[in-house]
Order: sequence, then structure tokens, then C-alpha cells
Amino acid sequence: MSLIRQRRKPVTQLVTELDAFPKVPETYVEQTATGAYVAIITFFLVVLMLYSEMNYYFWPALKFRFAPDSDMNAKLKFNVDMTVAMPCDLIGADILDKTNQNAFTFGRLREEPTWWELDSAQRIHFDEVQRLNQYLREEYHQLQDVLWKSGYSRLYADLPERKVQPTTPHDACRVHGSLTLNKVAGNFHVTAGKVLPIMGAHAHMTGFMETRDYNFSHRIEKLSFGDNHAGIIQPLEGDEKTTDINLMNFQYFVEIVPTEVAGLTGMKKTFQYSVKDHVRPIDHSTGSHGTPGIYFKYDISALKVEVTKDREAFFQFLVRLCASVGGLVATSTIVCSLVKEFISFICCLRVPSTPTKAQLNGANAKPETISMLDAADLTAVPKNKIQPPQKPEVKSS
Repeated sequence: MSLIRQRRKPVTQLVTELDAFPKVPETYVEQTATGAYVAIITFFLVVLMLYSEMNYYFWPALKFRFAPDSDMNAKLKFNVDMTVAMPCDLIGADILDKTNQNAFTFGRLREEPTWWELDSAQRIHFDEVQRLNQYLREEYHQLQDVLWKSGYSRLYADLPERKVQPTTPHDACRVHGSLTLNKVAGNFHVTAGKVLPIMGAHAHMTGFMETRDYNFSHRIEKLSFGDNHAGIIQPLEGDEKTTDINLMNFQYFVEIVPTEVAGLTGMKKTFQYSVKDHVRPIDHSTGSHGTPGIYFKYDISALKVEVTKDREAFFQFLVRLCASVGGLVATSTIVCSLVKEFISFICCLRVPSTPTKAQLNGANAKPETISMLDAADLTAVPKNKIQPPQKPEVKSS
């Protein structure tokens, strides 16, 4: 049993030797400066690729896709906050849709008396909102990725409260609130006269108003559909229209597009819209007929926008990441071999030429013995003078 225990290998050694690919022994590996440079460059490239892949996985790009909208039972949330340059007693705001429901079916918007002129702080805030929203409308295609990933559902705050209350009477009316509507085409309008709740009919009482009482100059601080979400801008927010003509007809043609945004908590449904406006004076003498007022005629698009993140599954991400790293390492090995072969080829061109046969024979010839004495000097020396060295005498005691 002791011999068996001695033959058993440690677990760490077993794990180290467990490899499907045979390895070259360290004694056969040639370490060169070229291989070191390629290894260092490969290491930095692998780190850069890992950072890029993980950054793309955790912060993926957005993907927009159109799809038919089959949710016909959904409701449409309408948010509005606007100011009309007429007293609240002379105007009425309501909504009619294709279902011909009563004007008060969806609820009532709040009408709050106010002043048309803004104070200095309010004017600065509104002008900045107007400038920002105009810039976003013009440069939206370049900024949409930044806006969608910002996480800010609103890029500006509400209009600040008035610091100083004017002493003049109220000359404007603030219409604001939220209503839940049917998801069908409709018409939201603000016109002269209060609404008469007549069953199956719709009327505004304007019999006691003069032409000088009309003034439909208006300022839109908020107008949206659905809940706010990052990346969706409201084109009409920050819009202001003033006129000196009493009888004016302002029309806004709004195309509402249902939008579904995929998130970590599920699919969030909201709406975005595009708008076109048309303004014309009402003059019956010239053939320009109609009813003065502010009209928002909206319609629902048959297509919806699905916003999802272009992110693959986690296991697919791991497989693709490992394959990319392995391919990069294999490519670096090939590049290293090519560089070594190229350097060897360049060095072989600089080796000196092969020596000739004559040079080799001359190199193998025995060198001549050169004496320091001439022949005449050797004959002049007497023979008895030239004697071999004598052995030393050994004396015994």
C-alpha cells in the first residue's frame, strides 16, 4: 500500500498534465527578442479586445424596428399644460374622438386664471426650453443614441413659479392636466365659449362675445402622450405663437406612434408623435371660413416602434469572446513565425561569400621555419663549440 501511495500523483500535477494538445518541452523552445515583442503586442491587443467586447455587451447599441400595432384595447394618456391669452370665462377646452362620446366622458382639464406676460425668470426659462427643443428637433438623428442612453425622461424642469404677483387683473388662462383617452383618432381643441354638455352633440356658447374679445395667442409648456421616457422628445413643448388678429385658426396635425421600449423590468409602452401646423385668419368676407381657436387633430399610426438592445445571450457572448481571443493568439503565432523567417532571410543575404580552393590550399600549407641566424653565421661557429647539453653529475656522499 505504501508503494501505491508513493506512485499516486498530486492533484495539481494531474490537472496541469491534463491537456488535449501536446506541448513542446521547454528545452526545445527558442526564446528570441522577436517573440517577446509579438507576445507583448498580443497581450495589449487581447486586453483591448476584452475591454471593447465587455463594453459592448454591458452597454449595447439600440435597435429600432417597425411592427404592426395589434393592441386595440389600450388607452391613450394625454398630458397638456398650455396658456391661452384669454380669460378662463371666455374659453372652453374639450376632446372629441371617433367614438362620438360626450365631451366630459374623459374628464375635465383644469383651467387656472393667470397672466400672459412672464416675469424675467420665467421668460429666461421658457426661452431656453424653446431653444433646446428646437435644437433637439433639428439634430435628433445625431443625438438619438445619447438621448436614449442618458436615462433622463425630461431634459428640462417645469416652469418656475412667478415671484412677483402683478396687480393687474388676469388676462390669460392656463389649461393643464392629464386625461385617459380611447386609442382612436380625435380632436382636442380650445375655442371661445364654454362647452355645453348636450347628449349626442357638441357646442360652445359664444353668443355674448365680441370680436375684440378673441385672442388665441398661446404658449405650450407641455404636450405629450403616454409616460415620459428617455430618448423621446416632445416637438410642441416650448412652442409659442402670438398674433394681433383676433379671429385666428391654429391647427396642429399630430401623428401618434405607439412605442415599446424593452428594459430590465420588462416592456414599457409609451407614445411619441410628429406634428405639422397650419395657421390662417378667419375672414368670412374673403371666403376664409371656419371657427377661430386652437385645434390639435391627432391620429394613431398603424405601426409601432419597438426599441430593443442589440445584445446576444450570455453563453453566446462567452463563446464568441473565447473564439476571438484564441484566433488573435493563433494569428500572433503565425505573424511571429513570418517575422522570424523574414529576419533570417535578410541576415542570410549579408553572410560573406564562400572561400575559393586556392584560399583553402594556402590555408592548409605548412608554414616555413624562419631562423634568426644566417647560414654564414652557422658555418663560422666551431664544431667543438657546438656541443649537446651534458647531463648533470650525480654525486653520492
